[in-house]
Amino acid sequence: MTVWHGLQARFVMLMGLVMVLVLSVLAVLWHRQERMQTQVETTSRVAMQEMANDTLRRNAEGVVGELALAMANPLYYFDLDAIGRLGQTTLRQPGTRYVKVFDAQGRVVHDGSEDIPEYGQMMDDPMAYEAIGARGVHTQMSGDTMDVSAPITIGSQRIGGVRAGYDLNVVRQHQERASAGLRNQLQALGQQHLLWIGLLGAVLAALGVTMAWLIQRSLVRPIRQLADAARAIEAGHFDTPMPADGRRDEIGDLMHAFSRMGASVARHDREIRRMAYTDALTGLHNRLAFREALDQRLLTLHGAGRQLALLFADIDDFKRVNDTLGHEAGDDVLVQFANRIQDLVQRLGGDAALLARFGGDEFVILVESGAAYGDEIRSAATRLADALVEELGQPITVEGRQVFLGTSVGITLFPEDASGATALMKNGDIAMYQAKVAGKNCYRFYSRAMDQAVERRVHLEQELRGAWERGELSLAYQPVFRLADGAMIGAEALLRWRHPKHGLVAPSVFIEVAEESGLIEALGPQVLRAACRDAVRWNARAPGDQPLFVSVNVSPRQLRSGDLPRVVAATLAESGLSPKQLHLELTETAVIGDEIHAGNLLSRLRETGVKVWLDDFGTGFSGLSHLRRVPVDGVKIDRSFIADILRDPDDLALTTAIIAMAHSLGIIVVAEGVEKEGQYALLRERGCDLAQGYWIGHPVAIDEFMSLLG
Repeated sequence: MTVWHGLQARFVMLMGLVMVLVLSVLAVLWHRQERMQTQVETTSRVAMQEMANDTLRRNAEGVVGELALAMANPLYYFDLDAIGRLGQTTLRQPGTRYVKVFDAQGRVVHDGSEDIPEYGQMMDDPMAYEAIGARGVHTQMSGDTMDVSAPITIGSQRIGGVRAGYDLNVVRQHQERASAGLRNQLQALGQQHLLWIGLLGAVLAALGVTMAWLIQRSLVRPIRQLADAARAIEAGHFDTPMPADGRRDEIGDLMHAFSRMGASVARHDREIRRMAYTDALTGLHNRLAFREALDQRLLTLHGAGRQLALLFADIDDFKRVNDTLGHEAGDDVLVQFANRIQDLVQRLGGDAALLARFGGDEFVILVESGAAYGDEIRSAATRLADALVEELGQPITVEGRQVFLGTSVGITLFPEDASGATALMKNGDIAMYQAKVAGKNCYRFYSRAMDQAVERRVHLEQELRGAWERGELSLAYQPVFRLADGAMIGAEALLRWRHPKHGLVAPSVFIEVAEESGLIEALGPQVLRAACRDAVRWNARAPGDQPLFVSVNVSPRQLRSGDLPRVVAATLAESGLSPKQLHLELTETAVIGDEIHAGNLLSRLRETGVKVWLDDFGTGFSGLSHLRRVPVDGVKIDRSFIADILRDPDDLALTTAIIAMAHSLGIIVVAEGVEKEGQYALLRERGCDLAQGYWIGHPVAIDEFMSLLG
């Protein structure tokens, strides 16, 4: 028994020692597990926070950078509707607090709202200073807001910027929920493993070592794998495969959750990249994607002896579609144009060709030389440009109506014109602009001489802005006489520009610049008001009971805007001139594009008593046919016909026919450009009603004109 008790004591002692050792080991393991649980939770929280903040920042910078590119043309043309649509699209994205578009001085242009309450206000919040002065995409944080800003530029000129604020609380809330879920799962796992370790420890102390191994294998390693995957996602590797061993416990759930999160982030990244590189309306490449592709092509072409051409195609008079038919019709036109261009590029551009829409109504085509061509790149670009002009000049059916637009194409070549992407794109824009100047619906190759012409034209446009306020612009009046008795019955108001340095600038030069730049929309009403005031002055002095009329030229832009009747009514009310003494002159080509719109507008004007004359008659595409469809009171035979009526039987016959046709419709006929006595006599013989020209009266200033009245 003694021996037995001794063995039992030893056994008990040994078991006690084993149990103490096992409990000690278990205590150490439990303490180690708690520390690992805290470490895992902290590591996961930090990793998720860094990943969420970095993902939000990069996504926000991509969105704001693309938004700045898309805002360039609308901000340059001060198109608040387009700026508002872009801002509202960004503002609707989850977590976006505000979107602000500002000019170069930091004044708010648009904030994405309907009524723009901050319009014109200087941004003075703590983050405004850095946002205004940013030279590139700039991110700053303050409290719970991430502010991302980017400059808006046209070429190298900074015209403003855009800011977007993102709510960091949204990210933190998602992070806290994820951390809480992770913490709960880890706590549940700790409790399960503690029970398991305790049960196994009661059976055999050696299982403590096994339990430690099991903990290491089943808990620590998966968490570390998930942390490694989170760091990879944080570095931008969104498609990183997640560890998966088929487990169905909490760790398995955590792995699956991480896997789904990674897939979701990757999917959103692909969607954001698709949105950033694709034109939403046409599905073509956008400016950003095209620029990256062009840079890549140029890297491969340098030193390879191959050539490249860029074709910049801009739809002629596209604004007229939006103004008359609405923006939905304009979008339809853009899609039809894009499809036509894409078909031509696929047939004639070769496999390496690339088509992109740069926004608005501008498309750019990249064509490479190579096996697809049997001649140099200039010939290939010419063939494609010829096809573009011909195909895009065909009518487009929009809302059951045929619309004729055409396109102007500018072509620049690599390496002949430039070796860099920026210079090539600038040259293509210049060449396209020259095609517009050349009459539209044509193409032009870039030449170095174009740079000087563009600079002169831009300088002229800058000087023309404010010329009226500086007193450089004035009106001259050319008398209009009745052929039957030689009486002066009115005058045409003619705009003149006396430049302080260059003297008199030809109207054919600056009127075209004003028309293309849109300045005519501001100058037109100013000319109308000044002419009406002068007419009131001379009629107060004119002898007899028959007041003299004043005729004022109206530009196609003013006609297309649809606001002309209101402007005319306001001017007549302000000046006190009778509507019967105001004649509005429109060129024949101004009404050709949309005779229905022009007809309705002119009918509203005539109902007020204002007379409408069709200027430069006979030079349009349809000639006499307009007299049946467009309500006018008079036509002015173009001076090109009057100049040769004494020696050209055809011009005399056409002039006689115009007079007879107009009289049969009850329309007055005016001959302009009468410079010889024989022309005056012949026109009177043929029954022409009125005439004007240097032989009977030169354009004169208002004071000299009033002296003619006696």
